[in-house]
Amino acid sequence: MAESHGDAKGATAHTEAEGGHKAPFPPFQKDTFASQLVSLVIAFVALYLIVSKIALPRVGGLLDARQKALEGDLSEAQKLKDASGDALKAYESELAAARSRAQAISAETREKLNAASEAERKTLEERLSVKLAEAEITIASTREAAMSNVRGIAAEAAAAIVQRLTGLVPDGKSVDSAVDASLKG
Repeated sequence: MAESHGDAKGATAHTEAEGGHKAPFPPFQKDTFASQLVSLVIAFVALYLIVSKIALPRVGGLLDARQKALEGDLSEAQKLKDASGDALKAYESELAAARSRAQAISAETREKLNAASEAERKTLEERLSVKLAEAEITIASTREAAMSNVRGIAAEAAAAIVQRLTGLVPDGKSVDSAVDASLKG
């Protein structure tokens, strides 16, 4: 029997070496199917218990923590957005107040400059009116001097004309009275 057992072993080795038929895959063997099915059910139940009692609560906890963190971040972002909106409104109101103050300062400065300009204009007008009065006085005195010279020149010219026309030298009093009458009329 030992020989036949050895032959069987040799025959099996021989058939495997020559590419012969091998033993079937263990899950497809009919005689081990029931025990494999039981071990599959046990493994599935064990895996189900591990996943449902350990893994899923951890994942659920992580998802809840992440959701809470997201909600917290969103609420914080909304608070910051509201704060930035309030800051923007405050900035705009301060900007409007600054613009109105700038316009008020501008109007005040314009009024001061206009008042200073008006005062300077009045001062210049007063100076000019004084100079104009002085000029009028100078003109009047110059006119009087010229008129007195005109009277003398007119008297000399009248005497020269009468002498040339008549050949006689006229009397000084008659020439003066004729010139005076001519200048008045």
